[in-house]
Order: sequence, then C-alpha cells, then structure tokens
Amino acid sequence: MEVKFNKNAIIFSGVDTLSVPLTLDCGQAFRWSEKSDGIWHGVAYSKAVDIVRNGDELIINGCFDEGDEKLWVEYFDLERDYGNICKNLKSDCHLKTAIEAFPGIRILKQEPWEALCSFIVSQNNNIPRIKGIIERLCVSFGNDLGDGDFSFPCAEKLAVLTVEDLAPLRSGFRAKYIIDAAQKVASGEVDLKKLHTCDIDEARQELIKIKGVGAKVAECTLLYGCGRVDAFPVDVWVRRIMSELYPEGLPECTNGVEGIAQQYLFHWRRNV
Repeated sequence: MEVKFNKNAIIFSGVDTLSVPLTLDCGQAFRWSEKSDGIWHGVAYSKAVDIVRNGDELIINGCFDEGDEKLWVEYFDLERDYGNICKNLKSDCHLKTAIEAFPGIRILKQEPWEALCSFIVSQNNNIPRIKGIIERLCVSFGNDLGDGDFSFPCAEKLAVLTVEDLAPLRSGFRAKYIIDAAQKVASGEVDLKKLHTCDIDEARQELIKIKGVGAKVAECTLLYGCGRVDAFPVDVWVRRIMSELYPEGLPECTNGVEGIAQQYLFHWRRNV
C-alpha cells in the first residue's frame, strides 16, 4: 500500500478487500451517509471528510494535519490482511456464502468513547433511530466543525449534564446510561485506554461497571472502538445464526478473528 497527498486529500493506493459502502453502513458506525454522487460523508475523530473508492485507491478528502494518514490507516484497519483472513474464513460454507455475498467489509477502529456511547444508544433500537439520536447528541453538545458537521461530544462534556438535559435527544431510558458512562469515563473510574491492551476478560469487566452496559455493548465497544477483533458481539441476529448454523459453536477458522466473522454473518443474515 502506498500513500499520496493531493491538495487536501489523502490517497491510499493498493488497497484491497475494502468496500466503502459495506464497511461504513453495515451497522458498526452511525455517522456516515452516502451523497448523491456515491461519495460517503461523515465525521470521525473530529474530522469531517468525504470518502470514495477509485479502483484500488481509497481517497479521503478533508483538511488534514500532519500524521493524519496513520489515523485513517488505523480507522480502516488497512494494515491487517483481510484477504488472507477471508480466505481462511471461507473454509466454512456459511462464512463463504456471507463473504461472497457481501465482500469487502472491514472492522472500523473508532474512538472508544464514541463506540461505547453509540452502542449504549443502540440497545433495543433500530439503525435509523440510532443515527438520529447520535446526530442530535453531536449537534447539541459537540464542537461545531462548520458546514453542518459536529464532533462527537467528549465524556467530560456529557458528565456534567443531567438526564433532563438529554431530553431533546429523545433517547428514552438510554439517557441515564449515557450520563453514567460519561461520569465514570471522565472520572477515570472506567479506563478506556487500558481496553486496547489488557486481557480481554479484564476489558469486559471494566466496561460492565457502567450501568446499562452488558455483554453485547461491551463486546461492541471492544470490537469497534478498540480493534479487538477477537471480541464477539451477540445480538438477536447473531443469536439466531448461532442457534441455526453453529449450535456447537463457531468453527476453528474464526479463532482470533471472531469479530470479523461476526460482522460478515450479521450483515448477511440481516440482508438475505
């Protein structure tokens, strides 16, 4: 993979096994939308950007600071060999069907706080409502980035708010969980930095200190916010998959990359 710069764009060439639409819109992130010209617009790490594929190039347009290329390499997990991972996963017939039906899904490495908060919001919710609540959260409490874009508000900003302050979000019972998460993260009671490197069971225990955070939200935070691809979120769709296709557990080919396998199976099961 090579990196080039053109005015306010970063261009990654030689990128394989990446579908921008599938990766950005498969239920792991909630701040991306497709424009009429096929370009995807969104905000990540407080940066508003447009993203598109052109052949083997991944083009990210926006205003960039020195070193931003590393941020996007990590965000799209570009240094992981998804081609080989998917080849191995396809030794299982069900995963083969899922990967061939929806090729190019990668796991995004989002900000851990954003991932945690987003998946608290996702509980007993559908994707359009999740996106609406998160958009209202960012508009109400994030930093104005211009042109109608806002950053995701930090835990410290939300920690001083009340459930009543969050009423305009129309997030229902989730508001009290957002506040509790913000207070515990802002105070350091829950240490998001350690989640990247500590034992995964210890990371799970760290997250479930937060009210309203159970196994599914913890696994989603680890997978989508920390790049822990051995995390395995189980929602209603994945529970059905496990019951119907894998009653004895996942096949050996998923060892260490259970989260990647889950994302393919999840998206396939919801769309077939």
